[in-house]
Amino acid sequence: MGNCGCRWNPSIYRVSSNAKSESPKNQCASLKEVSPTKLPSNPEEVEDLRRDTGVNLLIVFTFSELKIITGNFRKDNLLGGGGFGNVYKGLVTEDLKEGLKPLQVAVKVHDGDNSFQGHREWLAEVIFLGQLSHPNLVKLIGYCCEDEHRVLIYEFMPRGCVENHLFSKILLPLPWSIRMKIALGAAKGLAFLHEAEKPVIYRDFKTSNILLDMDYNAKLSDFGLAKDGPVGDMSHVSTRIMGTYGYAAPEYVMTGHLTARSDVYSFGVVLLELLTGRKSLDRSRPAREQNLADWALPLLSEKKRLLNIIDPRLEGDYPIKGVHKAAMLAYHCLNRNPKARPLMRDIVDSLEPLQAAMEAPGAAPTTMST
Repeated sequence: MGNCGCRWNPSIYRVSSNAKSESPKNQCASLKEVSPTKLPSNPEEVEDLRRDTGVNLLIVFTFSELKIITGNFRKDNLLGGGGFGNVYKGLVTEDLKEGLKPLQVAVKVHDGDNSFQGHREWLAEVIFLGQLSHPNLVKLIGYCCEDEHRVLIYEFMPRGCVENHLFSKILLPLPWSIRMKIALGAAKGLAFLHEAEKPVIYRDFKTSNILLDMDYNAKLSDFGLAKDGPVGDMSHVSTRIMGTYGYAAPEYVMTGHLTARSDVYSFGVVLLELLTGRKSLDRSRPAREQNLADWALPLLSEKKRLLNIIDPRLEGDYPIKGVHKAAMLAYHCLNRNPKARPLMRDIVDSLEPLQAAMEAPGAAPTTMST
């Protein structure tokens, strides 16, 4: 959702054309078909859409309450912004909502263009996060649907997004153990979505959409582009191409055919970013190095050359075998043949030993400044 503590330019492009989790089989995510001419315009209509699948209780906020929560959307409460609009830090006090304990929140405000696509992305988040619950998905507290205002209220993630930590020139570099912890947590979140009773394809997996709590636990945010996955005999979902350049799977960009393996490719790109400290797309680099996946893929399977592309800010403080295993996992995720990519539950199984090795007795402890 973008509470990265930084501002960035929207990078969304639109072109017409076994997780060990909490019983995903018992949870069903489905964005019901909504008439192009009729989107919900008030909380009653939203709750009517959620009636059959709204597992999680969501709080309906008025826009006046959100002004109080954010200090009238003060600039010093601005956390960041993106294609949707701005995100503000806020505080829900006991006297504002009866029965609700004081709570820090992130308030994502629609930019007010009232476009169908913007409204639909807002609704997708309400529907999906209003029924899915998992430790590696950000928690949606509530929403505002009042007049032209479309707002989402989430749990506040104090360490912001992974993008900010990986590429900041101010923050300390993330140590290897934390990077693997983030990769494992994000993988569990994706695996949970893919294995829901009605599978969900995240479609916009990237470092700016992975948020961190105080203990660096990763949670997926921003479900505006999420899509119901194929069911039955369907092999894919055909849809408009929407996502972020540099992360989107090549077959999806070429055909619009969306599968869970599209998310796996995006995961491979993020794993590459964690390994190299490089952005998925960086126009400031030499031409052949600008697209991270294209540049790094041939090097991932070459043990002698691999260490030359590992993030120099790690200063060699990482387990060589762990780096090789993580690199080979990224290599398989980025396979041009989507059917040859691993499933997310298999990725979780591959990452868990890497994390366990870092937590084993005798492993070098890693400390991070707050």
